[in-house]
Amino acid sequence: MDSSNITPLGGDVYEIDTMLAGHSGITAAYLIRSDRPCLIEPGTAGSAPVVRRALTELGVGADDLASVVVTHIHLDHAGGVGDIAGLYPQAEIVVHEKGARHLADPSRLMRSARMVWGDALDTLFGELKPTDAARIRAVEDTGVIDLGCGRRLESHYSPGHAKHHVGLVDSGTGDLYVGDAAGIYIPETADVRPATPPPDFDLDTALASLGKFRDLGPQRLLFAHYGPVTEVDATLERSAEELRVWVDAVRAAKDQGLELDHAVAMVVERTKDRYAINNADIDPELAAKYDVLNSPANNVAGIMHALDRHA
Repeated sequence: MDSSNITPLGGDVYEIDTMLAGHSGITAAYLIRSDRPCLIEPGTAGSAPVVRRALTELGVGADDLASVVVTHIHLDHAGGVGDIAGLYPQAEIVVHEKGARHLADPSRLMRSARMVWGDALDTLFGELKPTDAARIRAVEDTGVIDLGCGRRLESHYSPGHAKHHVGLVDSGTGDLYVGDAAGIYIPETADVRPATPPPDFDLDTALASLGKFRDLGPQRLLFAHYGPVTEVDATLERSAEELRVWVDAVRAAKDQGLELDHAVAMVVERTKDRYAINNADIDPELAAKYDVLNSPANNVAGIMHALDRHA
């Protein structure tokens, strides 16, 4: 294996850097190369050729892939589903029931994404193509994906970040694929930052999902952004703490009647010392890279939306 974007993680699990918009280290797909190979989080439409190359290199041919599973339907995770479904005609596509219709008919999802991202949509994500509804399996509170030879991937409904979010536990390794429910992990600095975009973010629901993850007793967390983490309890605890800190900071800004851009400035100022990525000796390009998807403005807007809803 000579590809720099493939990292073996043990237990027949491979991390694939999907090279989102040409950036390395922002979004990971994962291949479980079991008896029934499974791709988790295929990434964006623009990443489909990158992912296909990696699967080919890992010995997974067009008819070999048994399933494609997404933790949720945000475009950085699921934007490539239609392309990958076309390239791997035997694969079943697994998604939470609240996301299934958007994979079959992405028009509404793409419209709202364009409202958020504007012209950046095309360079960042590309176009989510429809998937034949007959190939989509919708899971509810829990679901099971057969990985072959008695190995299973179990899905657990975990809203809070998005109402169509699931976490995935691999019975063979004890890995928990956390999607965005535990926020963003920055491997270079071991920071955990919240991911609280509009319109679905809800603090209590997000904290309950983190509690569910802890109760599942995983051996390792596999972040879509980005990579494996073995400090499971400490990381989930930190994730919950960051959510509370950000919500408190946004609430304070809201109580002062600040507009969004002023609220963002205040929250950034209040939270900046919590993250090593903001240290003077860290390459500013690293911080800029993570802001592409996980910008403070997007997080603050999501929390504002949630506070307005509860008001």
